[in-house]
Amino acid sequence: MTELTRLGVVLTDRGSKYAVSGASVASRDDIDAVLRALKADKLYAKATHNTWAAVLPTGALKADDGEAGAAMVILRMMQRAGLENHVIIVTRWYGGKKLGGDRFRRVQDATRAYLDRLGATA
Repeated sequence: MTELTRLGVVLTDRGSKYAVSGASVASRDDIDAVLRALKADKLYAKATHNTWAAVLPTGALKADDGEAGAAMVILRMMQRAGLENHVIIVTRWYGGKKLGGDRFRRVQDATRAYLDRLGATA
């Protein structure tokens, strides 16, 4: 596992804040270590959702963390970009107003910001 990269809050929508983080990983144990490192920061530990996806040689893994369907959005973008051996985590702090389908667009926007930082395209 390489060092966790945090881009911090990349966008807000109706009070909800979205941040994106990620790291190179080679196994499920690495993913768990990245998630522990992220949640060691109390701000991230108290987030409403830490949705993530990863593509490993053994297959794809993902977890919505209560944000139903959001991990699949991250996973599809990673697969289109050809990004493997990596985990991307989109963190949301709920702002009090439901976003409906826009929440998926915000997850896409956050994931795109991370992919852009890596120089990958989805």
